[in-house]
Amino acid sequence: MKNDSKNPPLSTAAQYILLALANEDLHGYGIIQEIARQTQGSYRVGPGTLYDNLKKLMDQKLVIDAPRNSRKDNEDDRRFYHLTQEGRAVLSAEIDRLHSIVIEAQSRLRMRRPRNA
Repeated sequence: MKNDSKNPPLSTAAQYILLALANEDLHGYGIIQEIARQTQGSYRVGPGTLYDNLKKLMDQKLVIDAPRNSRKDNEDDRRFYHLTQEGRAVLSAEIDRLHSIVIEAQSRLRMRRPRNA
């Protein structure tokens, strides 16, 4: 398993934020709701964690402010966030990284090791 130094592993919060934005532009509370939906409530992100991570993701150009014309309701004054192409590529690389971990873990769990006497 190789570690891509260009894309170090994402935090759990960043993973879920990018995944929440993969299908549509969302405002902060919408991201919180989507993460809760994706995880059946087993992982919750609070506003402090959300906005701290969004700032980092925006600084990295993985997330940007959504264009107003792409929103369902142009009258909505809330700030919406949009996953960039780079953000989509980083999310895809992260999914590949996690998948390789799962494959390795499954392989190791299937191996039988001799017992020490």
